Amino acid sequence: MWKVRRELAFFKILGGLACAGLAAYWYVDGDVRGVILAVPAALLVGAMGLRDLLVPERLSADEDGITVVHGFAGRRHVPWEAIEDVKVDVRRRFGLRSEMLEIDTGDNLHIFSPHDLGASPTEVAAVLRRRGA
Repeated sequence: MWKVRRELAFFKILGGLACAGLAAYWYVDGDVRGVILAVPAALLVGAMGLRDLLVPERLSADEDGITVVHGFAGRRHVPWEAIEDVKVDVRRRFGLRSEMLEIDTGDNLHIFSPHDLGASPTEVAAVLRRRGA
C-alpha cells in the first residue's frame, strides 16, 4: 500500500487557508484582482488537501491485481492480466530530476508522483513488476 504522507495533506490545507485569508484581506482592502486570484487558489489547494485526507491510499497491490484511485476519490481495481506496462518516466529539467510512475492498462494510464506514493516510483515499479510476474 502506497499513500500520501499526512504532512503533505496538512500543508496543502494550510495553503488553502492562507489563500482564503489573503482573499478576505484583499476583499476588505478593495483589491478585486487579488480576490479573483486568491479564491480559486484557495478552493483548488483546499480540495487537493481534502482529497489527501479522505483518500490517502493512492495505490495498493494484492494477489488479484492493483487498486488505484480514480477520479477525485473513487477506486478502481485492475487485475494483473489487464496491466500492459509499468514504467518510470524520469525527466531532467533545470538541473532537477523528477520521476513519475506510469501504469498502462490499455484503456487508462495511471500516473503517480513520489508525493502520491510516499516512496520512490522506481522502488514501487520494482515491487509491482515482481508481484505481477
